[in-house]
Amino acid sequence: MKAILINADKTLSWSEVAAPVLKAGEVIIKVHAAALNRADLMQREGNYPPPPGWPDWMGLEVSGVIDEAPATSRWKVGDRVCALLGGGGYAQKVAVPEGMVMSVPDGLTMEEAAAIPEAFATSYLNLCIEGGMKEGDTVFIQAGASGLGMAAVQLAKALGAKVVTTVGSDDKAEFVRELGADVVINRKKENIASVLKEHPVDVAMDCVAGKDLGPCLETMAHGGRWIIIATLGGAQSEINMLDFFKRGVKLIGSTLRSRTSEMKADILAGLEEKLWTSFSSGKIKAFIHEALPITKAEEAHKILQDQQNIGKVVLTVAGE
Repeated sequence: MKAILINADKTLSWSEVAAPVLKAGEVIIKVHAAALNRADLMQREGNYPPPPGWPDWMGLEVSGVIDEAPATSRWKVGDRVCALLGGGGYAQKVAVPEGMVMSVPDGLTMEEAAAIPEAFATSYLNLCIEGGMKEGDTVFIQAGASGLGMAAVQLAKALGAKVVTTVGSDDKAEFVRELGADVVINRKKENIASVLKEHPVDVAMDCVAGKDLGPCLETMAHGGRWIIIATLGGAQSEINMLDFFKRGVKLIGSTLRSRTSEMKADILAGLEEKLWTSFSSGKIKAFIHEALPITKAEEAHKILQDQQNIGKVVLTVAGE
């Protein structure tokens, strides 16, 4: 089979690799579409290696059909599925623990289904499990117009939260309001901490961190949970520890990729239970910016690198 490999000069090539071999507890998916994530760019630069046991090539989420499955599996050959991966999605086939596989929600295309697993699993893990989000909470989500942000805004609203989010332009502000965001902060025009002071946050999912983290923590509701999932704004911040512990604020570091397959399976089961009917009804949407053939992975990466997209960029596998 073929997969997208990272060459020594960091260019990409659609190259021959060994096909996956079915192992106990796994299924093999014939890939129809693979969605891109910023982690793919990090892996391409050598900064985000896949966990042990996963292929070397990129790709954290796919959709497709079951190509091989054990006789005892709940999945059957030909089932339409999407899956969360530790890596290896930029390929014609991928082997996946069967618990990390979900059905394609009724009415969704393969491109839309490929855009669900990573962003919605990350949102569910951090808002619902790490953050303990409940109906009526005020939730802060950084970068609401990103692929992850769009998922988190919709998930939080579907589960009854008030959503505060940040964007970098007026166009993106209008877009996230249409998604249901209650308060939208244009980070280029407004001070984030000043706005959060008017809307004390119970749960925050933060992919930015950096110097603004400290002032923002001081605006949280008592007992608030601030979950950091990335440090796009910088790895250091100054925190007023006296205020921090007096108000019982919890600062949590979290990544999805390092979780066990069993933990990921539990997260995905929760997603299917709580959100799949909302996908099928159109209440929650998987937004696609552009779908390109997998042989145009370089072009697809440039869209992410230049931050041109509102919604997911997806690679499709020709002939599948």
